Amino acid sequence: MTFIPGVEASLGPILIVFLAAAVLSLGLTPVIRRVVLRYDIVDRPSARRVNTAPVPRAGGLAVAAAFLLVAAGFVALNESMGWVTRPVNLEASDLVALFVGGAVAAGVGAIDDLFDLRARWQLSGQLGLAILAVVLGVGISFINNPFGTGAIRFNSVFSIGFTVFWIVGMINSINWIDGLDGLSSGIAVIAAVTLGLISLTEQIGQPLIAVLCFALAGSLAGFLRWNFHPAAIFLGTSGVQFVGYSLAVLSILGSAKVAVALLVLGVPIIDTFWIIVRRLSEGRSPFSPDRSHIHHRLLDLGLSHRNTVLVIYGICIALGVVALVLSEITQLYAFLGVFVVSGLVLFGPTRGAFRRPEELEAEAYEAERS
Repeated sequence: MTFIPGVEASLGPILIVFLAAAVLSLGLTPVIRRVVLRYDIVDRPSARRVNTAPVPRAGGLAVAAAFLLVAAGFVALNESMGWVTRPVNLEASDLVALFVGGAVAAGVGAIDDLFDLRARWQLSGQLGLAILAVVLGVGISFINNPFGTGAIRFNSVFSIGFTVFWIVGMINSINWIDGLDGLSSGIAVIAAVTLGLISLTEQIGQPLIAVLCFALAGSLAGFLRWNFHPAAIFLGTSGVQFVGYSLAVLSILGSAKVAVALLVLGVPIIDTFWIIVRRLSEGRSPFSPDRSHIHHRLLDLGLSHRNTVLVIYGICIALGVVALVLSEITQLYAFLGVFVVSGLVLFGPTRGAFRRPEELEAEAYEAERS
């Protein structure tokens, strides 16, 4: 991993936006918490949740506000001050897609936090967000050829479909891993930092994207103070949709960093895939609750709530380091290796003689709490 020449010039802006976003999120989160408590917007204990007392949700509004204010403010000032260079292939419409789309994602998610919409309406909103990003010019037009030299370029139809799939998939990966206090927000911090660091390498060379990634990391870090176990507030749908959308778009802007995002977010992405496969193989809806996520399995091994989260953090950090030291092609191979191994861990034990159905039922949480 080799950083771009003059990378030190970007460190000051990165540190400033990270701290500014963290402090703003840290201060806004208790405010949001008081507001949502006033309107009784809480996650109550149920068969599909691990919290044993009502916990306010919609904390993602603080994360979104901190990121959008700091990042958009920096971009506006940077246009005249020229602190960091803007990639030549980064259009103004791309930044509009990031900021406006992020705000819409948080707003649509807040509606679900308030009314607890059905899964089909949530999916419709996610598709709308992805289409908005595409309309504003965000798209994955190529990937490096994992089987040879050069790049594989996509035609417009495939590019649109792949981009929509990527954004919707990223949102749902963050959503489905959001099962323990601080889990999704901590994973997102690690992903944002990794994307920021890779953007400073000669391979990518996008210091402005790096600044935006660290602004997102800062807003999540400030929120994590209130979200780590025992959580005072949850991200809620507003948070997971905003974070998932922002990470998806940041991984596309400028030079696509899809392989990096695949690897560093391998835990939630692979967990989501194998959960869907398992549920469909059993003839159930992919949205039906159960206890087959990776964090459930770690809990069943006897790890505490906090230690389970820390173990998954450790896995994500390790994958982030791998993403930083490998080339894009070998990143894809590494992801495929993790994909296969994870499938054996997450999917295999639910089949045949290994399966213990009662342990996978969501209602088993009720027995643990009683």
